[in-house]
Amino acid sequence: MANDSEDPKTKSEAESLALYELENFEFLLGVVIWYKLLHAINTVSKFLQSENMDIDVAIKLLQGIVLFLEEFREDGYDKDMVKAKEMACEMGIEAVFREKRVIRRKKQFGESNNEEVKQSTAESFRINYFLFIIDQARSSMKARFGQFQKYEETFGFLFNLERLQCADDETLLRTCKNLENSLTHKGCSDINGDDLFSKLTFLRCSLPIEVKSSIDVVNYLKKMDEYLPNAHIAYKILLTFISFSKLKLIKIFLRSTMSQERLNGLAMLSIEKEITEQLDYTDLISIFSSLLCDS
Repeated sequence: MANDSEDPKTKSEAESLALYELENFEFLLGVVIWYKLLHAINTVSKFLQSENMDIDVAIKLLQGIVLFLEEFREDGYDKDMVKAKEMACEMGIEAVFREKRVIRRKKQFGESNNEEVKQSTAESFRINYFLFIIDQARSSMKARFGQFQKYEETFGFLFNLERLQCADDETLLRTCKNLENSLTHKGCSDINGDDLFSKLTFLRCSLPIEVKSSIDVVNYLKKMDEYLPNAHIAYKILLTFISFSKLKLIKIFLRSTMSQERLNGLAMLSIEKEITEQLDYTDLISIFSSLLCDS
């Protein structure tokens, strides 16, 4: 744009952006830091959004990303500095931090005359930029990890079929009682722990080989709802919790003004994903345009 634009203002702004922002070692170092950080987080994020999410594996991935962030906080800055300097050399950018003008404030009467310790530009970048974004990311991941761990402690024995089939009777009874307590409100519970234990003891021996996930278990229990009502209710509550967690992916802070009607519609599209993928959007657009014309 700086070379081709005929507008003097556009040409000046493009030259200024390229010279003082993009051709800047701080910008280059920031790109290196963000690339490594987002690459790691994106891998975990894609799995958490997958249709066949396994809480056990999700927790292990979150543990891994928290450990990565802690290690990255300790020695990642120095490594990224080396990488950024190599890239700067190839691009012909001077690998130095530009000193910023210090604005000195006039001291008021009675205020201490002791000069504050001045940080170098490089140290300020490390503390106020690098450490800040790493700590924010780590805090966010720990919050998500706590949420999933709570689900796992309550529903883990249902979500993981291998754990259900391998659990001894004492462990299975204890987890069923724990689930009953978790679903108790004002003295009433949605399930009975003792009955759920007896039904799961039978269920884990009778599940067909093709049943691999909790959704498969629910579909199987639909046929036996009359005989295994507590198990059916427990699995439906489990899947309801997982579907509600999807709302955080739909209504993010950038969509804070979304109406309830639109939120319900997007949630329904997400829940009925298989039907949505088979829709012919050409017909939908034609129907929508005809409704606008009629109105």
